[in-house]
Amino acid sequence: MSKNTIKTFALLAGFGALIMVIGSFFGEAGLVLGFGIALVFVGGSYWFSDKLAVKAAGAHEVSEAEAPQLHATVRELAQRSGVPMPKVYLSPAQQPNAFATGRNPDHAVVAVTQGLLRVLDPDEVRAVLAHEMSHVKNRDILIGSVAAAMAMGITFIARMAMWGAMFGGGGGGDRDNNVFGMLAMAILAPIAAVMIQMAISRSREFEADRAGAELLGGDGEALARALLKIEAAAKQVPMTIDPAQATAYIINPLTGRKANFANLFTTHPPTEERVARLRGGAS
Repeated sequence: MSKNTIKTFALLAGFGALIMVIGSFFGEAGLVLGFGIALVFVGGSYWFSDKLAVKAAGAHEVSEAEAPQLHATVRELAQRSGVPMPKVYLSPAQQPNAFATGRNPDHAVVAVTQGLLRVLDPDEVRAVLAHEMSHVKNRDILIGSVAAAMAMGITFIARMAMWGAMFGGGGGGDRDNNVFGMLAMAILAPIAAVMIQMAISRSREFEADRAGAELLGGDGEALARALLKIEAAAKQVPMTIDPAQATAYIINPLTGRKANFANLFTTHPPTEERVARLRGGAS
């Protein structure tokens, strides 16, 4: 079993436990309900996390007849990587960006935006796809997709806990403790979810950059140029995306938003550092 698979199951187990802890604030019945909700969320995070990512991006699958060059590039890189040909999706977003998702290489999806095809030259598009295929080969896609689904679920559950704290929870002399506990959970749980994504995403991106450049013959210049172009465009062209899904993209699609709670924490390593590594300025 791979290290990323073990991490994924640990994340799922922790997610289920968190939901049960929140449910316990509502007594024994809440604990049982929390267990049921945990099973649904954990199962859904594993089986449907890729569908959540695709839906959040507004992307649709494109055939080889619709996008022959895109398919040809993905097929070539898949063969070089030794993984099955993933499904190819296209998002109508005008911001140049891309992501990969799926529970394993046999059920992988590679998605690009219309903006990526418009802004980048063919070599840069190929470099971005090499980065995404490296995520597929390294089995990063499941852990990243699950972490995103978890973040969305944790935010949803935390809001439930907040409403429960406001309108009652628990009973007897423990009611005040329950209220404060639920309010603390409602505040801290989403922060914990973002920090989990930070820890996962930052290391994954450096490795996918390195492996992507290696897939291109060891030259990281095209990917370096692509990263700089994507970040510059992301600051100018907004993208409507759930913050929980931002870690899936090669560059944070929310880069251009004004500072708010959703982006106080950065889930991607600095682009300048990524470019320096690709160009040989850092090990």
